[in-house]
Amino acid sequence: MSLLDRHVRFLGALRGAGVPVSPAEGLDAVRALQVIELTERETLREAYAATLVKRPAYRPAFDTLFDLWFPPLTSGLRVGAETEGAGPDLEHAEVAELRERLTELLLADAGATGDPAFGAFVRAMVDRFGRQAAGPGRQNWFSYSVLRALSPGTLMAGMLGEVLRGQERGGLAEKVARRRLSDGIAGFEEAVASDVRRRIAEDSGVEKIAKATVRPPVDQIDFLRVTKADLARLRREVHPLARRLATRLTIKHRHGHRGRLDFRRTVRASLSTGGVPISTHMRPRRPHKPELVVLCDASDSVSAFSHFTLLLTYALREQFTKVRAFAFVDTVDEITRFFAPGADVVEAITTMTREADITRFGRSDYGRALEGFAERYADAITPKTSLLILGDARSNYQRPALPALKRLAGAARHAYWLNPEPRAQWDTGDSVAAAYGGLVPMHECRNVAQLAAFIEELA
Repeated sequence: MSLLDRHVRFLGALRGAGVPVSPAEGLDAVRALQVIELTERETLREAYAATLVKRPAYRPAFDTLFDLWFPPLTSGLRVGAETEGAGPDLEHAEVAELRERLTELLLADAGATGDPAFGAFVRAMVDRFGRQAAGPGRQNWFSYSVLRALSPGTLMAGMLGEVLRGQERGGLAEKVARRRLSDGIAGFEEAVASDVRRRIAEDSGVEKIAKATVRPPVDQIDFLRVTKADLARLRREVHPLARRLATRLTIKHRHGHRGRLDFRRTVRASLSTGGVPISTHMRPRRPHKPELVVLCDASDSVSAFSHFTLLLTYALREQFTKVRAFAFVDTVDEITRFFAPGADVVEAITTMTREADITRFGRSDYGRALEGFAERYADAITPKTSLLILGDARSNYQRPALPALKRLAGAARHAYWLNPEPRAQWDTGDSVAAAYGGLVPMHECRNVAQLAAFIEELA
């Protein structure tokens, strides 16, 4: 494969993984390659990163794909060549000796400094422990078998004793050393995983392994498939979005309504035009900070999405003058009390699911929830309120209660509905998205990128 073909396919793989790369940026990368030494792999990596990666969140996917498309070694090399530099006795060394060698490399920060011996050791360990026969002429590669054999996590105590020899335990020195050694162990584990991916790619094809191993950037993760680890990453994305949403709603309010007519100033100004009020003067509008009511579906079908919306609700409390939050499954309850300023958001969500009165039978009933909200909490919606509804509009074939939603939307200054399902699935099965969307503008909101786009559209 020529360098040009590899470059084009690498850019395609980045786009397929959710990393936005424009044709202009691809040309910038080509120009960067003309002024660097192509044989220096890390320089090549940084040249691509400088021209193609726009946000830190895109860097993990970029690094994984770069290692697949521009590996340190290529197929066709003998095992002896791959393990060259790792030490002459590694092939027959006992596991205890290999663990000692790994300890030496970690204590020397060999992975962080780019020591070639570290890479050679990783390749030798993958070749020795990561290979498993899968049939005649076939073999599989696994990183877990390498880590199980060497157990790098169990080396921490011994390495700490070596680093802190003669120093007091439990102080700042131990914390610094523990962090450095933990980073070294994590670097070794990632190096093993990267080498395993390289070998699988050589056997199965780069495109196939890229699709299977590269996780999308955090702003492309589907809310309905989010994991606990993803939620921790999403928490960092929530607060900037909350600030932008508050700002957009304020701008929309300012642009959407002018102040009342100032009759006295208008008449006074008309004296210069013979009493004809050519220019009208308006009273200055009173400063307004938006008020927000959030109504979110907390059923099991959208549990991951509801966790994200509750994170968003918590962040919005710091941006709006007044925020009232409500959750429902087949009954509705106010959950504002669980998200007091300074509360831990994870504990708040746990407490809410245990104590809030939001379910009778555990199946979504939008009609009952909307009617209950209109009956019990109608005072929450005022002409100053922006109403934000979050849910998939699937009501298990129950009554949709459209009149109740119409009254709520009519009483609010603005009303919006964010639906985490793909638009193609709206109005399938028990979905009543079109009916609800006819009363409240409904937007597809499957990930952070679409949420950000919705906020930008509010201007």
